Amino acid sequence: MNSASAIPFNSFVSSVTVFNGLNFSEWHEQVQFHLGVIDLDLALLNDKPAAITDSSSADEKSFHKAWECSNMLSLMFMRVNIANNIKSTIPQTESAREYLKFVEEHFRSADKSLAGTLMAELTTMKFDGLRSM
Repeated sequence: MNSASAIPFNSFVSSVTVFNGLNFSEWHEQVQFHLGVIDLDLALLNDKPAAITDSSSADEKSFHKAWECSNMLSLMFMRVNIANNIKSTIPQTESAREYLKFVEEHFRSADKSLAGTLMAELTTMKFDGLRSM
């Protein structure tokens, strides 16, 4: 993570659509994009590294530290961008990857069913001459 390009974390958080339970695809795409741009997606892309020991190399220690930071900030980033009524249904987890996986498993189908409903409504709509287009 490069601290030389210091852009306020909250500016990225505020530009992501709040997840409301029905907009998973849009929210997921924005979360992945923003975490990638600010170089915090390490915890989403990699499993938790092995615990640090006395015999761990400097690279292993560095990776572990970067992963821990990425994990903590990614979790915060996702939690801030979820509606309060949804947050309470998501179990607390120590891993950003697990958190995102849980959200995906439980809300992706709602997102798809809403899209299907809207598409069905759109394709069966008929112009009645009374409403404007």
